[in-house]
Amino acid sequence: MKTQTFYDFCIHTPKGEKVEMSHYQGKVVLVVNTATKCGLAPQFDGLEQLHQKYKDRGVVVLGFPCDQFLNQEPETNETVVEACRINHGVTFPLFEKIDVNGKNTHPLYQYLKAELPGFLGGKIKWNFTKFLIDKNGKPVKRYSPTTVPEKIEADILKLM
Repeated sequence: MKTQTFYDFCIHTPKGEKVEMSHYQGKVVLVVNTATKCGLAPQFDGLEQLHQKYKDRGVVVLGFPCDQFLNQEPETNETVVEACRINHGVTFPLFEKIDVNGKNTHPLYQYLKAELPGFLGGKIKWNFTKFLIDKNGKPVKRYSPTTVPEKIEADILKLM
């Protein structure tokens, strides 16, 4: 039986277009659950800096808006991309709002949490929890919400 990888999943853009994660095959991927009204939202700036610095070298940041933590993502699928662009200059891909915990957890996050459970027994603690995926689609490291993107750069470089 084939081992499941990050590439086996798909998700929709905020406009409803289906995106296969296999589109990112061969790239180093940083997956982040985001929220525009979170106190950690300034991390959007650091995530965008990583995206800009390494996008031409096979690295991609993917944002997954989530409103499960104190309703800190009030934007709709229709407005979240524009809010991130205007407030933080975000150009990296953002996807539809999803659940990262609970009975409606998106399958991608079920997989990521099973592969790298973290300290809360497989739950996402808060907005801006990050997962680093290697070029083969294997999750290799999980970062806490307070880990700033700049601290992840060395790990990204090792995987490039």
